[in-house]
Amino acid sequence: MLDNGLLRVAVDARGLVTSVVEAATGREALAPGAAANLLQIHRDLPNAWDAWDVDAFYRRIASDVTAADSVRVLREGPEGAAVEAVRSFGSSTARQVVALERGSVRVDFTTEVDWHERERFLKAAFPLDVRAHEVAAEIQFGHVHRPAHTNTSWDAARFEACGHRWVRAGEPGYGHALATASTYGHDVDRAVRRDGGTTTVLRLSLLRAPRFPDPEADQGRHAFSYALVPGAGVADAVREGYRLNLPERAVPGGADVAPLVAAEGAGVVAESVKLAEDRSGDVVVRLYEAHGARARGALRASFPLAGAVAVDLLEEPVEESPIEVSGDWVAFALRPFQILTLRLARG
Repeated sequence: MLDNGLLRVAVDARGLVTSVVEAATGREALAPGAAANLLQIHRDLPNAWDAWDVDAFYRRIASDVTAADSVRVLREGPEGAAVEAVRSFGSSTARQVVALERGSVRVDFTTEVDWHERERFLKAAFPLDVRAHEVAAEIQFGHVHRPAHTNTSWDAARFEACGHRWVRAGEPGYGHALATASTYGHDVDRAVRRDGGTTTVLRLSLLRAPRFPDPEADQGRHAFSYALVPGAGVADAVREGYRLNLPERAVPGGADVAPLVAAEGAGVVAESVKLAEDRSGDVVVRLYEAHGARARGALRASFPLAGAVAVDLLEEPVEESPIEVSGDWVAFALRPFQILTLRLARG
């Protein structure tokens, strides 16, 4: 059992996660009797374009990788704990680590695979105890919603979809997110509990092994990092997706450093910070609204600010600059998913 006061995670003798409970709500994230971070292998024989296509019938044949060569506590202490499981399957091996850190609202997973399969598809499954009508997946500067059912031929054609840093499945008022730093394909399916309730299975696509045009495609060692965020709304998914992909970096021997810029406002994300291309010394900041709602935000600079203006991708001022400058603050309003680029002149 891994417990940090916020989450309680059960890992069984196979090294599989069998329970994730939020301490605040007491709600179980996983479907009854199911195991998360479960590796599943499918035969992968597309009708055409071996390396590029995935055909829906790959799901007909699947094998769960549940046996473990070894399971051990990797570390434990006040900063966090981790459990390691090593597995062998086919001609390959996998090392999976489940970790829970102090103060964290997510369960971290690391999967290292020495992959030597042929025409196989490797997935990591997370059966979630929510009835999701649709899932939300991040794209650049926003997210899209896709159905979790196959009611129409269009829905059925979305058996494999892409996402950037996170994908979220939920029912009204509650859901769970998978954040990922290393894999961008996923699929979603529905399952039925013993009591007749509907659950949702999210699976991350890890590896394939096509023979054409490169018979050695994907062969060798790979490492994947992803995390389960129970009780996550879209805002939580955005936050943990960034935290997983851009972890805090500590530099020893120095004093605390203030952020160059700090963004405030619900849904306002500072995506990029750079110097202006004309070498004037101006600072260019690109922001966007990440929740799909209207937002009012502000940007605070840690340096004296002589002025600010909204610019285009060429870093040239736009005709109408929808911002207000007061001291070292720049205030603005954003439409859903709007992108705003600011050019800050240093005082």
